[in-house]
Amino acid sequence: MHPLVAYVSSFIDLTPEEIRAIEDEIPVATYKKGMVLLREGEISKECFFILKGCMRQFQLVDGEEKTTAFFTEFEPVVAFTSYSQQLPSTYGFACVEETTTVVGHIDHEEEIYRKFPRFESLSRMFMAQDHGKTQELFATFITSSPEERYLHLLETRPELLQRVPQHQIASYIGMTPESLSRMKRRILKK
Repeated sequence: MHPLVAYVSSFIDLTPEEIRAIEDEIPVATYKKGMVLLREGEISKECFFILKGCMRQFQLVDGEEKTTAFFTEFEPVVAFTSYSQQLPSTYGFACVEETTTVVGHIDHEEEIYRKFPRFESLSRMFMAQDHGKTQELFATFITSSPEERYLHLLETRPELLQRVPQHQIASYIGMTPESLSRMKRRILKK
């Protein structure tokens, strides 16, 4: 079974026509580790839904990449303002590991929604859930220290610590890799 069919079927009962549309009309692509799918300043023409793998969102700050988010299986990856309004993106996306995604194109989305209105409703539901999750994460991130961010990551997404290079984890929680190493040693001693 197509992984997206299995995922969507956990929310709604799909008709045979909807299953065929997912299998035949929605493109899936695999990208190599390290591949940059969107660069800061480019206009996003695609959105992604990860079936397998890991991507990160990053920004350039004084010439240095700062990781601002990670995305893994069954999470959407979209530079929403850039994609929906066709404006230059303020950040980029890159694959942390080989990543297989559903690839959305804005023109194709509209066509699919016209043919299958339930997909648009489902998409809105997913976007609302993702927005809520992002708001919670942002609020937690803003009000916590780097150590609290690391402990939260350890508690909520421990698999990332095995999948993502330490320097990207350090960037994400707001510290240098060396400080992260010292902090991890201190936490292990407790």
